[in-house]
Amino acid sequence: MIENMFGVSAPVFFGLTVVLVGGCAFMAGQAAATAWKPAPVALLHALLLGGADRFLVYALFGGRLWSLSGYLSHTLVLALIALAAHRLTLARRMVSQYPWLYRRAGLFSWKERGAAGL
Repeated sequence: MIENMFGVSAPVFFGLTVVLVGGCAFMAGQAAATAWKPAPVALLHALLLGGADRFLVYALFGGRLWSLSGYLSHTLVLALIALAAHRLTLARRMVSQYPWLYRRAGLFSWKERGAAGL
């Protein structure tokens, strides 16, 4: 089933796309948030990483290079990883850099502190 959906076998998808290129997508999302760039910058990086992922699937494992469904599905996974890393890093930075204004409200969000600073 995964082979039909993603265009490669399950070990190749999880090993190459999720672990290796997904790690790059995570770092790209972190870098965008660290530089205070908006989320579409992380999406742009994910689109480029999707192309690199398709090339590695083709070059290393004999997959189809020009597979639109493979590119879209792999890029969607990479975009989700990059956006999650962007939001996670942004929430951490907002709370650590402005502790008198914001407090943590979950893994991906923050809240304004009250007027008393509590």
